[in-house]
Amino acid sequence: MQASWEIFCSVVDNYGDAGVTWRLARQLAAEHGLRVRLWIDDPAALVRLCPEADADASRRQAGVEICRWPADWQPVEPADVVIEAFACQLPEAHVAAMANCGRRVLWLNLEYLSAEDWVGGCHGLPSLQPGGLQKFFFFPGFAENTGGLLREHGLLERRRAFQADAAARAAFLQSLGVQARPGERLFSLFAYENAALPGWLDALAQHTSPTLLLVPEGRILGDLQRWLDMPALAVGAQAQRGALRIQVLPFVRQDDYDRLLWCCDFNAVRGEDSFLRAQWAGRPLLWQIYPQAEGAHWDKLEAFLALYLEGLSPSGADALQALWRAWNAGEEMGAAWTALQDEWPELCAHAERWCARQAARPDLAAALVQFYTDWL
Repeated sequence: MQASWEIFCSVVDNYGDAGVTWRLARQLAAEHGLRVRLWIDDPAALVRLCPEADADASRRQAGVEICRWPADWQPVEPADVVIEAFACQLPEAHVAAMANCGRRVLWLNLEYLSAEDWVGGCHGLPSLQPGGLQKFFFFPGFAENTGGLLREHGLLERRRAFQADAAARAAFLQSLGVQARPGERLFSLFAYENAALPGWLDALAQHTSPTLLLVPEGRILGDLQRWLDMPALAVGAQAQRGALRIQVLPFVRQDDYDRLLWCCDFNAVRGEDSFLRAQWAGRPLLWQIYPQAEGAHWDKLEAFLALYLEGLSPSGADALQALWRAWNAGEEMGAAWTALQDEWPELCAHAERWCARQAARPDLAAALVQFYTDWL
């Protein structure tokens, strides 16, 4: 019988935690034939990503048993592999059951994605826990000495086929109520609140090329509404200012969000899940990293830029770096965006090269399964 796996997810902010763990759970079940159970303390967040999931009761979707993580935890038999995602605290009773179940249980702390140098040195290290248990730290990452990146089998092939099929792209956009006009560049914007947004929108409105900005509903709508000076923005709302046309889209399931990124020429994304999916889209991107206390997020941002900018010309690297820094600092974007336009062809080619380079390494799910096999 295949090993059983369970993933614990505590939804901290928005949908990133739920998004990453749901993708991982689905892949472990679909590609590795594992029995997977996903514990989540806010099932409503998962329903936004997978509408078939039930926010009030346990049920199975895509081969994964989805369970509410209750405050009044009742003892259950632990799986062979227990993953606590992003350092969430397992129920004490479950840890005790892991120690007393009479068999070896692999306990993994799946950490947040980071390009920082220290990640490789900590990946796979054990930590002795009460009851004789060991917990291992598992770090996703962009380097050989990390656990790799979430990537389903055949993802890049499906993406490239979709991008090469104009009819498929048009049909998908139409399903969202989007009708692109001839000559329009398609951009997507999924972001937290950002003081830099007005400057970027001004630059897009004043540009010589027309742009359609597709904005899935989310926290950025308030800033967008103020820039447009509109009383409210709802799904389906459209507005035009200069060369910029804006349309608000519904919050879509994960697979459809991937297709949206594939349709666009440029993607502004946030957090971790959409950040990685924008990289797999093979298009230039702009990342808004989740702010942390005392500016700790800047180290993560600069560490990724140091890797991502490798292979770019000095002017291309300078332009992209200036744009990302201004966006994350909430500063004026106009000059940085103008400079970026001169580097556009190089940035497009570079995004595809980066994608292929990262896809040449084992993916996160495969690395986790291999780690378990080696541990046994």
